[in-house]
Amino acid sequence: MSKPPRAKYRTTNWTEYNAALKRRGSLMMWLDADLQWQAPSSGRTGRPAVFSDAAIQFCLTLKCMFGLGLRQTTGLAESLLRLARLDWAVPDYSTLCRRQKTLSVTIPARPHQTGLQLLIDSTGVKMLGEGEWKTKKHGADYRRQWRNVHLGINAQTLEIRAIEITDNAIGDAPMLPELLAQIPPDEPVCSVSADGAYDTKACHETIAGRQAAAIIPTRRNAKPWTYARAGAQARNEILRTTRKLGRTIWKKWSGYHRRSLVETKMGCFKRLGEQVMARDFDRQVTELQVRASILNRFTSVGTPATVRVA
Repeated sequence: MSKPPRAKYRTTNWTEYNAALKRRGSLMMWLDADLQWQAPSSGRTGRPAVFSDAAIQFCLTLKCMFGLGLRQTTGLAESLLRLARLDWAVPDYSTLCRRQKTLSVTIPARPHQTGLQLLIDSTGVKMLGEGEWKTKKHGADYRRQWRNVHLGINAQTLEIRAIEITDNAIGDAPMLPELLAQIPPDEPVCSVSADGAYDTKACHETIAGRQAAAIIPTRRNAKPWTYARAGAQARNEILRTTRKLGRTIWKKWSGYHRRSLVETKMGCFKRLGEQVMARDFDRQVTELQVRASILNRFTSVGTPATVRVA
């Protein structure tokens, strides 16, 4: 039996989306004249901070956007402020390096009032090792290392709502409760979609605790769980439905294929760099969180509206 023809889609807001893509290249998009550049008084003893977290994040955003070193970042920030006719002082490279270790990154996102449809997946960003060409040609001289980036995105707005960074020794499933904990308790969660690696008791119980539907395919050799809790009952229902309808029909009926949106977001994430530039873990976490902030800013500028055509 031949496969059905692939569906075709048409963008209905191409004029607005084209303008949004152009705005993403504007340097002034990252600069706000109302930005609080100077650090507020903390009231603590010791030398006070000169620059606010927003000022440090602005500079690190330029660094991630253009793949610059810290010294080149300060030069770009100074020239941009001069273009905007702002007489603000710019933090030097040592200040940026020191503050990056402890920076609390702000990731803008719009809350969903009617019910969040959360899509979860993870990917690896290289931290240590040779390039792909050398590895394929001559082999790796030493073991390559990654940082695992676990993302949760809103299926409606495509914004990143949750992010966790771990080393490559941590699996995917243990991080789902951590991602779901980043969603405010008063924000309703309608569903959580993930692949079969998240088919664990802890994941299903966490999702059931938020009164959300789990859209997670069971494993090929899955057996019913015997204990009577909400997460187990929801998972057993998925197993019964899959056995009755088949895995292909269940995925289409449940809307599981929307999870491809988070894989697309992973591709966008890696377009900002296949490898992290920072050396220690805390600074790497900040760098990857700044990437998430950049992507959410791009999304807020404008996204395509598509409809399926025959």
